[in-house]
Order: sequence, then structure tokens, then C-alpha cells
Amino acid sequence: MARTTLWHPFTQHAVEPDPIPIVRGEGAWLETRDRRRILDAISSWWVVTHGHRYAPIVAAIHEQIDRLDQVIFAGFTHDPAEKVASKLIGRAPCGLAHVFFSDSGSTAVEVALKMALGYWRNIGEPRTRIAALDHGYHGDTVGTMSAGSRGVFNAAYEPLLFDVVRIPFPYAGREQETLDALEAAAREAPLAAFIAEPLITGAGGMLIYGAGTLAEMKRICEGHGALFIADEVMTGWGRTGTLFACEQARVAPDILCLAKGLTGGSLPLAATLATPRIFEAHYSEDRSRTFFHSSSYTANPVCCAAALANLTIWETEPVLERIATLERLQEESLAALADDPRFMNPRRLGTIAAVDVKVPDGGYLAAAGPALRAHFLDRGVLLRPLGNTIYVMPPYCTTAADLHLVYDAIRSAPDALA
Repeated sequence: MARTTLWHPFTQHAVEPDPIPIVRGEGAWLETRDRRRILDAISSWWVVTHGHRYAPIVAAIHEQIDRLDQVIFAGFTHDPAEKVASKLIGRAPCGLAHVFFSDSGSTAVEVALKMALGYWRNIGEPRTRIAALDHGYHGDTVGTMSAGSRGVFNAAYEPLLFDVVRIPFPYAGREQETLDALEAAAREAPLAAFIAEPLITGAGGMLIYGAGTLAEMKRICEGHGALFIADEVMTGWGRTGTLFACEQARVAPDILCLAKGLTGGSLPLAATLATPRIFEAHYSEDRSRTFFHSSSYTANPVCCAAALANLTIWETEPVLERIATLERLQEESLAALADDPRFMNPRRLGTIAAVDVKVPDGGYLAAAGPALRAHFLDRGVLLRPLGNTIYVMPPYCTTAADLHLVYDAIRSAPDALA
């Protein structure tokens, strides 16, 4: 029997405990209604970068909402959107020149897929095949589910999904299989686009691959005229050690998807950046070539003000130095688990660390997942394992003492499964 009128995301209400009321956030910490503190070791689903309620972002939100809260973005514009777009182009990989705003990571990728298909149709060469890296997760709208790996996340919606060419994940030592598969797919029939999360998957299990492989995948796409879509919804804003993961491979995508940390994690905003040729394919006196996508809150001024404050923080504060410190702390903490036989495959990229707990059954629906979540909350830590994969992706303000608390909880986690 239902215990709440609220329907929470990725929550099986029949077996999950009641949601925990949170009344305050500050830095890396959350506070419950009963004054209990919980360390946010996953940045509240990977969105919070500088910390909860980071003062410059909060101030920008207050200032903007006193001037303009919302305006339709079809036929109108405003300074926060204009300035954010300009700064994004200035920081993004070379060649990206146009910014389309939306509301979430899913919509940023949905927009990218539609841009790609619209591009080919409008230039008179209607390519429709999309290729995607296996174990990818790109969102929960129909197009993004289609591009993501098939499984428990989207099995019920299979009738809605379109076919996508699956490219095997480039596991260490098997990278050439991936490159050969992408090359073969492109030779078989023209690809409209290839989409990948650069360097590390998110919900697919925090699987890591090398910058050289990313660069080779981009080179293959270029050789066959396929558009390269970089889904940096999770990997952007410093998570992998650089502002964008693509920088590490010196790759400039044709389309770049951003969200999550775009506003520092304060408000929902997404952006899809495209090259001039993609924009120009939609630029015409023929109105049927318009890019037909929108949402009511496209480029909301308050959200854009938060994003502008975030971009200013990246320009004026030592964010990369904070990230480097967190990388070192993560590496040291993770190393302590390397010789523990209860864990396997410790790995790190930038500020993201992950390790797998040895359990009889793995995968997203492994019984270990809910048990581990409960254990961590009992220890005052918010971690949300992907089945038996524990990952730590904290805000950049996280201290050594904070991480000590996190990894103490991780070390004791296997005992909670006994």
C-alpha cells in the first residue's frame, strides 16, 4: 500500500524505506529535519561541484530573481543567456560556436540527436543510423534511452526505442576491438552520429578507458563523415580532472552536451553546443528547416544567472587546484582498499573513484545495492552504489577528514552484507 503521494525517481516504493527529509545543505554536507548531518559523497547525483549553497552562485540567483524570473526564449533573449553562451564558447573545445539551452542532461542529449538527424536531412543526405558505446547511459527520454545500453532501465519501454548500432566498450587490452567495430559499422552504411561519454561511463558502472582510444574513435568518425557527440553531462565541469574530459584527448566534438555542474549544481540547466555547419544546415529561408525543439523554461534567466556565476568562479578561483587536491586524496584513500580481498577493480579518473564489492550477484539490481545504501546512511554518508559498484564523486570542497569518514564507511561495507 502506498505510503506517500510523492513518486520518487529510481525508487521502488514497495521495498525502499521512507525518504529522508532534508532541510539544509552547506558545503559537502546535508542536514536532516532532525538535525542529523549526512556527507554528500555523490554530489547529489553528480551535480554539486563547489559545494551546496556556494555563496557567489546563491548571490547571483538572488540578484537575478529580483530583476527577471522568466521569459519565453522564442523571439526574446536576455543578458544572462547571452553571457553564458559567450563564456561557454570561450571555454569549450575549438570549433563549437552555437549554444542551445534546455533543462537537463537527458534533454541536452535528446537535442544533440535531433540536431544530428536534422543536419543530415537538411543537407539532402538523410543519414539516420546512430552508433553508441556499449554500457552508455544518456538519459531517460525516448531518444536518450535508445542511445543508452538496453537493460533494466528501459526494458519496459522497448516498443518506443529505435535501433542503435552498439560498439563494444574499450576494456583495457581490448581497445582495438572497439575501434574495429566502429570502423566496420561506419563502412557498412553511413552513420549519422556516434555518441559516447568521454573517458568514463556513469550509470554504466564507472568504467574507464583511455584518452588515446577516445581520440581514435573521433578520428574514425571524421574519416567517415559521422558526427561525434560527446555526452559530458557527468564528465564535464572538472569531474575527470579537466574542465571537459575531451580536453585530455585533444578532441573537439561536433556536438557537446552539458548539464549537471553547469550551474554548480544549484538549478537545472543544460546546454548543447554545436559547430557552425550544424547550425547553418538549419539556417534557411525555408521555415521547414527550423530546429523544432523547445521547452517552456528554455534558458530560464535565473538558471542562466547561476551558470554565469559558476563560469565566473572557474575564471577567478583556483578550481583546478582544488580538484587536484581532491584527486590526490581520492587516490590515497582508494589505495588503502587495493589489498583488501573483499574488494576488486579499484579505479579512479579525476575526482571520481570507484571499487566493486565482491558479492555472489552483481549488476544494478544486485541485492547488495540497497543494503549498502542503508549501511552508508547509518554511517552518515550519502553513497548510492550501482549494484555492487561503490563510487565516490564528492564536491570539490570535500576535505581529507570528510573522505576519511567516507572510506571508513566503505571499508566496513562488506560486513554489512555478511
